[in-house]
Amino acid sequence: MNGHRSVILWFTGLSGAGKSTIAHAVEAQLHQQGCRTYVLDGDNIRHGLSKDLGFEDADRKENIRRIAEVAKLMLDAGSITLTAFISPFRLERELARRAVADGDFIEIYCKCDLRVCEQRDVKGLYQKARLGEIAHFTGISSPYESPETPEIVIDTNQMSIEECSAHILNHLKIMGILPPCAI
Repeated sequence: MNGHRSVILWFTGLSGAGKSTIAHAVEAQLHQQGCRTYVLDGDNIRHGLSKDLGFEDADRKENIRRIAEVAKLMLDAGSITLTAFISPFRLERELARRAVADGDFIEIYCKCDLRVCEQRDVKGLYQKARLGEIAHFTGISSPYESPETPEIVIDTNQMSIEECSAHILNHLKIMGILPPCAI
């Protein structure tokens, strides 16, 4: 009915890697083509559904579980759901993947060097974390487990937002999520 498959696009990477920026760029292009889309990110999840959670490991795991459940509901409703979260632990990303049918979860690794993420940090969060002012900060005082076999890798050190978006959209066509004539 929508002219496209519903799917979960799961953007993961360090803070400052470009997850939300690229997810919104991809979403805008998909929406322009008539696709039903929605972006889930820290702005709309952490201020509502997960406002009761902190950033310790147990809370991060619960946050990802909640996001996966919402994304699954949106998948069932026929949307292309783009989630943009650090989601630092492989196990939680794998649990999110296993919650849906094969092919309905596409992990997109926004690969970016820590030093570049720190340079992009306009809020100064990395500096505060290095000074011990922020506990449990991914990449500094809390681990980030890079994906081992993501469907898509975008190197945000080297690629522009436009190049990242085009790369993702091309993969969606190749994977049969979008019709070949789309985008």
